[in-house]
Amino acid sequence: MTRHHARAKAAQNDTRTRTAIMTATAILAAIALLWAAFASPAFAQDADAVAESGTFTIDESHVHAAFKVSHLGFSDTIGGFDKISGSFTLNAEDLAASSVSVTIDTASIDSGWDARDEHLRGDDFFKTEEFPEMTFVSTSVEPTGEMSATVTGDLTLLGQTHPVTLDVTFNQAGAHPFSGKYVAGFSASGTLDRTQWGMEYGVPAIGKDIDLMIQVEGIREEADAAEEG
Repeated sequence: MTRHHARAKAAQNDTRTRTAIMTATAILAAIALLWAAFASPAFAQDADAVAESGTFTIDESHVHAAFKVSHLGFSDTIGGFDKISGSFTLNAEDLAASSVSVTIDTASIDSGWDARDEHLRGDDFFKTEEFPEMTFVSTSVEPTGEMSATVTGDLTLLGQTHPVTLDVTFNQAGAHPFSGKYVAGFSASGTLDRTQWGMEYGVPAIGKDIDLMIQVEGIREEADAAEEG
């Protein structure tokens, strides 16, 4: 190879290297811009913000009541309910005076398998034709930290009412970045023994202890928002 050809090849390789570096830099810049956009104040909320008082209607598009139960010890079956409604009242000055009321359409149970869901709707489990709803109405709220509380309430299922306690974490509250409405969000978890409500089918092969996982967003009613403003 002549010196001329060697120089030409080296120059070509150098050009390719510079092009690759410029392309990588452009990609990284684009990623940085996207990250900056989603981390901007328009999207970010202050997770430590103290929620304002008011009555909140549960956003039915952003509420999840999921459950987990052991299936013969081989795995856990996970499911939830697709139709949940209700409201909660938040008293920022006296958290213990807050309250929540939720109604769940039992026929909306969804475990990811149609045949199992039909069984769950039947007489062995939820008896949805006779008991189309289950409800949870709080009886006490006890703060356990700056961002947490235990909420105890009456769960009515299959015509019976027994207490259930949930561990609740306040996520954040503030103006929704798209709607502008004031929203408060919470996570909750708990455990219940289904046999307390007379649901004994399959025990102990199918677990009696049900783990609960709840996510909820509430939209403050406009009348309360106007009073705050």
